[in-house]
Amino acid sequence: MPLSSSLTRPLLNPRKIACFSATLGLLFFLLSALIALLLVAQHRANNHDKLAKRSQDYVQNLFDELKQNLLPLQTLPHLSCDAVKDTLTRHTAVNENIQTIWLVDNNQAWCSSTTDEMQQDIHRLSPETDTRKAIDIRLVAATPLAPEKPALELWLKGDEAGKGVLVTLGINLTPYLLYTAGQHEINGMAIITGDKAITSWEQRFVSSHSLPANPLRTIMLPGYPFQLAIYGDRLSVGDINIVLLVGLLLGLTGGFSSLLVMTQYWRPGREILQGIRRGEFHVEYQPVIAAVSGDVCGLEALLRWTHPVAGAIPPDSFIRYAENKNLIVPLTRHLFELVARDCHELRHEIPAGTGLNLNLSPAHLSDKEFYHDVTRWLEAMPQNHFSYVFEITERTMVETRNAQDIFDWLRSKNIRIALDDFGTGHSALIYLEKFRFDYLKIDRGFVKNIARESFTSPVLDAVLALAKKLNLHTVAEGVETGEQARWLRHRGVCHFQGFLFSRPRTVAQLIEYFQRPPAPVES
Repeated sequence: MPLSSSLTRPLLNPRKIACFSATLGLLFFLLSALIALLLVAQHRANNHDKLAKRSQDYVQNLFDELKQNLLPLQTLPHLSCDAVKDTLTRHTAVNENIQTIWLVDNNQAWCSSTTDEMQQDIHRLSPETDTRKAIDIRLVAATPLAPEKPALELWLKGDEAGKGVLVTLGINLTPYLLYTAGQHEINGMAIITGDKAITSWEQRFVSSHSLPANPLRTIMLPGYPFQLAIYGDRLSVGDINIVLLVGLLLGLTGGFSSLLVMTQYWRPGREILQGIRRGEFHVEYQPVIAAVSGDVCGLEALLRWTHPVAGAIPPDSFIRYAENKNLIVPLTRHLFELVARDCHELRHEIPAGTGLNLNLSPAHLSDKEFYHDVTRWLEAMPQNHFSYVFEITERTMVETRNAQDIFDWLRSKNIRIALDDFGTGHSALIYLEKFRFDYLKIDRGFVKNIARESFTSPVLDAVLALAKKLNLHTVAEGVETGEQARWLRHRGVCHFQGFLFSRPRTVAQLIEYFQRPPAPVES
C-alpha cells in the first residue's frame, strides 16, 4: 500500500532522487575531469620541460664538442693547403655533421677539406656571416655538396678579425624527431638563426616571424646565436580522451553510488528506523470521557512522527507502511518505551486507575516476542497506577491464528481488550460471538452523521443494542458536537472521544489539561 503524498513526496520521490543523482554524477564528471585535466596538463608540462632540457643539453654538447674539435684548426700555420688538407679531411671524416671545413685568413678562404688551395672571399661562401664575431651561425639554402638541402654555417673566429674557421653543417632533424616520437602531442620543430628558420614540416627557409606563435618550448643555447623551437599541443587527443573517460567513469560511479545510497537511505522503512534512533517520534494522549460524569476515565496513546524535513507525517501513512514493510513491531516497541517514560511523569497528575489505551497491530500479536515485549513494558510502567486496554481491529482475528490464547494471556495480565473500528469490516458479528471483548469502539464514520436533519441509523442502533446485550462498554470516537454527545448518551454510550472534549495532547499539554477544572457535561 503506498504511503500518502506527505511522506512520499518530500522523501521518496524517485524522480527527485534520480535528478539529484544525475546532477551529482554530472558534478563528479566535471570535477574529476577538471582535476584529471590539470594533472595530465601538469604531467605534460613536466615532460615538455624535461624534453626541452634534454634537447638543450644535446645540442649544447654537440656544438661544444664541435667547437672543441675545431679550435686546433685556428692555430694551423698559413702554409700550403696540401700541408693541412689531410688534417681538415680527418676532422670531416670523424664528425658526420660536418660537410666542409674552410680555413680563413684576412676574410679569404685559402684551404678547404674538399678543394685544393684556393683564394676566395669568405662573404661569397657565406654572405651573412659576421667574421667580427667570435661565434656566428647562419642558415644557408644550399651548399656545393648538397645543393638541394639547407645547411648551417658555423664561424669560429681566431686571434684576430677576419681569421678563423668556417664550417658547413648538415641539418638533420631526424634524431630530434625520433627522440620526441613518444610524445604524441609534439608535432614539429624549428631551427632559428637570426631572422631565418627551417622547420621539420617544411624543408625550406622561412622567415622566423612566420613561425607558429606560442611554441611549447623555446630552447636557447648560451654562447651560440641559435634557437630550437618545439611545437605541438599542450594536450594530445589521447590525453583529452583519457580525461573524458576518467571523468565519465567517476561521474557514473558517483551518480550510481548516490542513487544506491539515497534509495536505501531515504526509503520510508529506513526513515522509520532512523526516526526511532533520532527520537523523532513522540506520543500524544487523547482523553476518554465518561459519558455520564464528564470525568476523564482513560487516555488513548497515539504515536506521532515529526520528521526534520517533511514535518508532521500523518499516522495512517507511516503506520500502514510500517505494517506492510514488517516494521510495525519495532515501532510498537518504541511506542511502549515512550509511553512508559511519559507515564512516570504523568502519574503525579493523573488519578490512579485511569485507563491507558494502546493500539496493537495483528503483526505484533503474531510475533514470537510479543509476550516478552508486553511483559517488559508492564514492568517498565508505574506499578498499580494505570489500568490497561489494548485496542485491536477485526483484522487481528483474521490474521492471528491463536488469537484466543493471546486474549486469555492478556487478561491474565489484567489487560482488557477493545474492538476498534467496529462495523467497518465484513465479519465483526462473527467475532463478537466467538471472542470476549471488554469495549466496543464505534467508528467515527457513524458518529459524524449524527444530528443531521432526518438522521436515522439502523446499523448504529443495532450496534448499540448488540453491545448492551453483550454487556460491552461502548466508546464513541470522533465526537465533535454537543448534539452528537447528547444523542449518543441518550442511547446508552458509555464513553466519548473527540475534539468536543479534547484533541490529542502532548505530556505537557495533558498535565495542563488535568490541572484545569473539568467542563460541565451537557444533559
